[in-house]
Amino acid sequence: MDENLSGLLDLLLNEAKKAGASAADAVASRSASLGVTMRGGVLNDLERSENAGIGLRVLVGQKQASLATSDLRRESLEALAARAVATARLAPGDPYAGIAGIAQCATSFPDLDLFDSTEPAPAQLIEKARSMEEAARAVKGVAQVEESAAGHTARESLYAASNGFRGQARGSMHQLSVSAIAGEGTGMVRDWDYAMARHAEDLRGPAQVGREAGERAAARLGARKPATVHVPVIFAPRAASALLHYFLSAIDGQAVARRASFLAGSLNQPIFQKQVGIIDDPAIRRGLRARNFDGEGLPCVKSRLVDEGKLNSFLLNLAAARQLGLAPTGHARRGTGGVPGAGASNVYIEKGSVTPEELMSDMTSGFLVTETMGFGVNNLTGDFSQGAAGFWIGKGEKAYPVHEATLAGNLKDMFQNLTPADDLEFKTGADSPSLRVEGMTVAGT
Repeated sequence: MDENLSGLLDLLLNEAKKAGASAADAVASRSASLGVTMRGGVLNDLERSENAGIGLRVLVGQKQASLATSDLRRESLEALAARAVATARLAPGDPYAGIAGIAQCATSFPDLDLFDSTEPAPAQLIEKARSMEEAARAVKGVAQVEESAAGHTARESLYAASNGFRGQARGSMHQLSVSAIAGEGTGMVRDWDYAMARHAEDLRGPAQVGREAGERAAARLGARKPATVHVPVIFAPRAASALLHYFLSAIDGQAVARRASFLAGSLNQPIFQKQVGIIDDPAIRRGLRARNFDGEGLPCVKSRLVDEGKLNSFLLNLAAARQLGLAPTGHARRGTGGVPGAGASNVYIEKGSVTPEELMSDMTSGFLVTETMGFGVNNLTGDFSQGAAGFWIGKGEKAYPVHEATLAGNLKDMFQNLTPADDLEFKTGADSPSLRVEGMTVAGT
């Protein structure tokens, strides 16, 4: 544990108590990042950044305030604590505000192997970016590579509360990304690929990432606009993960407590078909979103958010749990700024029993979506309208590429008519196999 950061947290909590806080918690973080980008075979940018910050939340009775700073000098933190308490005294009362009781807090901290102690040198990142670019350009039909990038981040964060809880999280992330352009003039199309891993040895090879981006771009050459039709739609894993994110937003306890979610009244109700399960597993070794405790010090445990199609749980921090009269679920998310929110850890839709090819085999006409665009999702009603690209399906197989399409439906109906394939891969920390949704409206824009 960074003893300097830990001492600063203790200082903040002590100063807050002296200023009159009835309870307080604080978060400190320190990170170092190194990244490079290549364009046209030439190094475009090499950047290293180091950041540190600290945030304090104080409560005076049921009134709370949260302040943050990157100035870690002792006198600055003393002033921050006094200012936070003074601000809380002016805040409106919140009957649901409060930190955890120490009996609620995590007591077990298994090693999830989230930190890679080997930091890549700039020359290594440059070579990875160059390798991605060369692999993408080697694909027939690719005219240029928009950008290739390689990076590494190491981060440590500490959480402490006046209830006596202390927790540390330390992790690293290796990242690759590349964007390729195929075709010329008005016929140009773009696609991309990326990879992330906690440890360098788990990262997909840069040549593979570059080749995949190039092949995806080349496959979109000659894309057409679709006619307006009502057909089955298959979301490939990259696009399907967006549906998973919309589900997570809808079960965010804060949105549910405000009645601002279309799933607000759906706890313990079937919202998917019976074969659908959604798992949140914070203890996946080297998982991209793995953690032992949440942003309020509560333990994070594996849970079945959806079991046999039934919604089992919302994502609850302490405040939302109190407002809804439910038990907290260990899903608080916290940065140095602001009060705790909520979010999942390593979450995924369980794989089904059929292949992606079998999902489309009976489709005389349909749409395979490989990418969605835009923000046309209403979390209150579930209405869904987004730009999309992919491939038209004819007679059970891919017929031709499609672009400038609009997908429309309602997430409640989509969830009820969703069938997963068996091609689940763990790539982002929020993962899904291919998903077939019956009966959506597809239109050319």
